[in-house]
Amino acid sequence: MYEQIIKFITKKEIYGIIFIVCLGFIIYKFSGVIFEKIINSGKNELEKKRRNTIVKLFQNIFKYIVFVIILLLILELYGVNTKSLIAGLGVLGAVLGLALQDTIKDLINGITIILENFYIVGDTITYGTFTGEVIDLGLKTTKIKALSGEVMIVSNRNIFEIINLSQQTACFTLLIPTAYKHKMEQIETVMQEAIDQIKKLKEIKNAVFLGIETLDNSSINYAVRVWCKRGTQWDMKRVVLKIIKAKYDEHNIEVPYPQIEVHNGKKV
Repeated sequence: MYEQIIKFITKKEIYGIIFIVCLGFIIYKFSGVIFEKIINSGKNELEKKRRNTIVKLFQNIFKYIVFVIILLLILELYGVNTKSLIAGLGVLGAVLGLALQDTIKDLINGITIILENFYIVGDTITYGTFTGEVIDLGLKTTKIKALSGEVMIVSNRNIFEIINLSQQTACFTLLIPTAYKHKMEQIETVMQEAIDQIKKLKEIKNAVFLGIETLDNSSINYAVRVWCKRGTQWDMKRVVLKIIKAKYDEHNIEVPYPQIEVHNGKKV
């Protein structure tokens, strides 16, 4: 019985398959190490993110190439004429090209996205009404994860227009409602103190106090404009509002709420 097992294991068709599959796996894993070194050689975070996107794309391509080579070598072990098979693949490729037009469009558009630098893994983008971080860019699809956790999967061929929120400085304007009873000179002084504190934040590029924006029924709305790193604007809005509110509390400046003043008429 042992002789039969040994004889079975030592067959070319058995140990050959094991050897080919293991070799293909090792080559694929080794390529991952090389790709990782390519990513880490980036000069800055943006360059590393761009390299990471390109590496992910080529890892997917390399995976399919390794799989096809392994399959052809295994067929060769079983006596299949792979040369004629490869020649036949040319004709089959033309047929598949017609059947897989959408997939080819995904591939071409995915490569275009990389080369034209539309976005890279780690960028925050808006696609239609959906805003989130690009967590994966593959041959066929792009995966976008929203701040709330939802993941949108979009075919690359359907991506024509996107808004990239990560490649330049972001800017936002805040309106700060303030009670009428406070003098404008006092507000300007307090706001400047807040601006000086805001400018010290790591993610902030610049901040300015613009003055009065609107006069509402219950408040004067003062405008503050802030420039920060792309992708951090949502967090920075909350931080900036917190700083301004703390300054208002420190100087006893009121943030009013809508009120209705009722006057009783005199009896005739």
